[in-house]
Amino acid sequence: MDLQLADKIAVVTGASQGIGLAITKALVGEDVHVVAGSRTPGKDLLAMEEAGQVTYVSVDLSRPPGAEELIAAAVARGGIDILINNVGGATPRPTGFVGITDDEWQASWDLNMMGVVRPTRAALPEMQRRGGGSVVIIGSINAYYPGPVTYDYCATKAAVTNLAKALSKELGPLKIRVNSISPGLVLTEKWTEGGLAEGLAAANGEPADDVLANILEDTPTGRFTTPQQVADLALFLASERAGNINGSDYRIDGGFVETL
Repeated sequence: MDLQLADKIAVVTGASQGIGLAITKALVGEDVHVVAGSRTPGKDLLAMEEAGQVTYVSVDLSRPPGAEELIAAAVARGGIDILINNVGGATPRPTGFVGITDDEWQASWDLNMMGVVRPTRAALPEMQRRGGGSVVIIGSINAYYPGPVTYDYCATKAAVTNLAKALSKELGPLKIRVNSISPGLVLTEKWTEGGLAEGLAAANGEPADDVLANILEDTPTGRFTTPQQVADLALFLASERAGNINGSDYRIDGGFVETL
């Protein structure tokens, strides 16, 4: 399927690893130039930058100046057609609700919510100037599946999903579509190498190997999502093949969440 994305310019946040890197590679494969934002580049973004496929911008999107710097780099490149808000992160809280400090709540909000708000706010005038565009926000099934080990992460992801829906109502008439994706467990470095499974295991008082096994057991398809599967969905939503999809949230979790 030709997604008709060639020669467009996309901004991807959290682009150096996991879902963000998979989306960046997929966009490059469709001849899209990607302005890739992350704190560190990793070897993949540097290689794509050397090949002229990516413009890498070192930014911390939990801080206000980061979004402006990232969007300015895209404007210098020629503009913005697609914004993929992917940046985010979860920290297990083994001490429970009372152990989460104000600073920890604020850090989650700044990264997971404001890390979406600020790039979107900065990008919209440029999208309007170019006559429209597409915004895809990577949320989480934790917007629908809250848990006591990640109170702050779940709350911010619920806020992000709500924001996407509200934005779609304002921006649709301006030819800017907004949709969100709520992945379940995606096998990225955060799970395999980043200690997330170990953190959840410590909070739940179980072996780390059991964390993934229990989630897999409760997933009707019996398998986890890959970063590439999320990337495929993100590219479709960003393309004109999905030209009348606006204000929708798509779970990709193998049926893990049982509610409507």
